[in-house]
Amino acid sequence: MKLSDYEKAETSNIDYKESLEKRKHKSWLKSVSAFANTKGGIILFGIEDKSHKSIGLEDVKEDAETITELINSKITPLPRYEINTFNEEDKDFLELKIGDGPSTPYYYISDGRKEAYIRSGNQSILAPEHMLRNLILKGKNLTFDALPTEYQIKDLSFTLLSATLKERTGNELNENKDYKSLGLVNDDGYITNAGALLSDQGALKQSKIVCTKWKGINKGVISEDAIDDKEYDGSIISLLENADLFIKNHSKQSWKIVGMDRIELEEYPATARREAIVNALIHRDYQILGSEIHIDMFDDRLEITSPGGMFDGSLIQNLEIKNIPSMRRNVIISDVFSRLHFMERRGSGLSRIIESYNDSELKPKFISDSLSFTVIFPNKSYSRRIENTTNQNLVSDEELFLIKLYKSSQKAKIYSSTINQIKLIFDKVGYLNTFSREDIKAILNVKDTRTTNLISLLLKLEFIEKTEGSKYKFLK
Repeated sequence: MKLSDYEKAETSNIDYKESLEKRKHKSWLKSVSAFANTKGGIILFGIEDKSHKSIGLEDVKEDAETITELINSKITPLPRYEINTFNEEDKDFLELKIGDGPSTPYYYISDGRKEAYIRSGNQSILAPEHMLRNLILKGKNLTFDALPTEYQIKDLSFTLLSATLKERTGNELNENKDYKSLGLVNDDGYITNAGALLSDQGALKQSKIVCTKWKGINKGVISEDAIDDKEYDGSIISLLENADLFIKNHSKQSWKIVGMDRIELEEYPATARREAIVNALIHRDYQILGSEIHIDMFDDRLEITSPGGMFDGSLIQNLEIKNIPSMRRNVIISDVFSRLHFMERRGSGLSRIIESYNDSELKPKFISDSLSFTVIFPNKSYSRRIENTTNQNLVSDEELFLIKLYKSSQKAKIYSSTINQIKLIFDKVGYLNTFSREDIKAILNVKDTRTTNLISLLLKLEFIEKTEGSKYKFLK
């Protein structure tokens, strides 16, 4: 083993420790819990955390014995792990490799308390309540959609599921045979959560989709800044169809002539947007109560956000899409949607979304954290409309600024939250007025660090210039 071997490794899967902290052992034992609860990882002892400078250990044999003792006494159930020592440049190092385990959750025990940790990016954090529930289910080899509800077959109906199955496959839905085999009903005759979600009644109240068409490129107050907003409930099949129709109805249709052919130009590719809605429905975390899927349409983009991050705790923005393995949070729903030909079993949905933009310089973005997963579709027609508007030379200062902001955001891959903050600053000061750091803090209600980062970004993009007296001014 060489230290250089770790340079190419995924940073979210590695923790570095300058030394083995024996008294403050929680600092690394929580990472043992987090790695075991997600997808495994490595803790390297003898390396400084921030700089990754090689320090080395004084007694690797004693440290290895201490690690074994503390894991065996402080982590329950006992995770899969191995300890390796190696020497490089006359310095000793220790590698603690933790495997992902089947018996989740893996708890850190201290003072009679049990705490379960998960990985979020390159940090080990205390598992939120909904994640803890998911870990408990995983340890029992169960999924949320397989759990029984209080409903029985007589309480709910499945006419839409039956009709959809007939239409898309030619097969009939048989109550006596198929309800149980599909996982809609358990052995005791109770409807499962999957059955409740697929029922005509949409019996799980957290199963909703909220759709909003906003004016411009920013979110605002619905009553003032929304062109249209709808809230849909019922069967997740109807949620799929209603959400897709909402997007279609609020998308502009255009076309161009290529040779002798008329080519339809879609703002958002139909297969891609539908794929994203399907993913949101089958992969969302239904255990996050009081949450729903949100679809937000702006002039320049479409955002689809679902409750719950990546199933293994990863951050999608740090991963190569093509290398992401297929993981299903709701196995039964996924299987039913596959049978209905709404999706494929091989888990290639995200790749197909990207491929739908092969003919465009604009590309979809994927963003996740521990609580949500967002797909951002650029509007394929928006850049063309901007170019046409620019050529007319009849645009306002605000429109000129939005054009510049849009083009820069595509090149620099700026998050939508940052775009909104930049626009808010410009809305307040415009091209004519100067402003200070304190002005930005007051406008956005942010801290010094965020103010510094925004100023640095605006200077880098040549959006602003520094004037006299530590003031700044927007550049045309």
